[in-house]
Amino acid sequence: MATFQGMSDADKLIDIEVLNRALFFELRGIWTYRIAGDKLTASQVGKAVLELAGQNRADHEKHQNLLGDAIRDLGGTPIRMEREYDLSALIRRGEGNIDSDVNIAKLALALEVGAAVGYVSDSSKLRSPYLVDLEAGIACVEAIHAARIRDAFNDLGIKIPVVPNPVMNTSSRNDWIVKV
Repeated sequence: MATFQGMSDADKLIDIEVLNRALFFELRGIWTYRIAGDKLTASQVGKAVLELAGQNRADHEKHQNLLGDAIRDLGGTPIRMEREYDLSALIRRGEGNIDSDVNIAKLALALEVGAAVGYVSDSSKLRSPYLVDLEAGIACVEAIHAARIRDAFNDLGIKIPVVPNPVMNTSSRNDWIVKV
């Protein structure tokens, strides 16, 4: 993997903190896809959401490994997956739920958009150019996940723009999510 020679211990600690924050959101995404997947029905919508969720979760697991390796290479300890995650803030804001197939898809969309936005904003806090590149690359995949979910809504007859804003960042986050 990348070499972090020449980085100060203080810069390494900053990068470890940023990467562990990213890892938290990857782990929460993996957990949510597992929990929500068990609640999907055998309907056309449920099957479509489950297939897409499996693909997205596989990417999140790869991101988890990449982030964990980078944290260890920096001399840090990656955080571990929690037994459960609190999704109540997303649910309270109407950004999805686990009570129906469509609302699970909306929740997945909110999580993917949140991850992409988080990577975009956090990449500028990193000290290692290699890690800026890693986070930017993962942000691209998270944005692809969001666009794929939005495209799936169209396939299911819920017509929305796949790319609702030419920018995905903190300011445009609400343009990308679909409210319950």
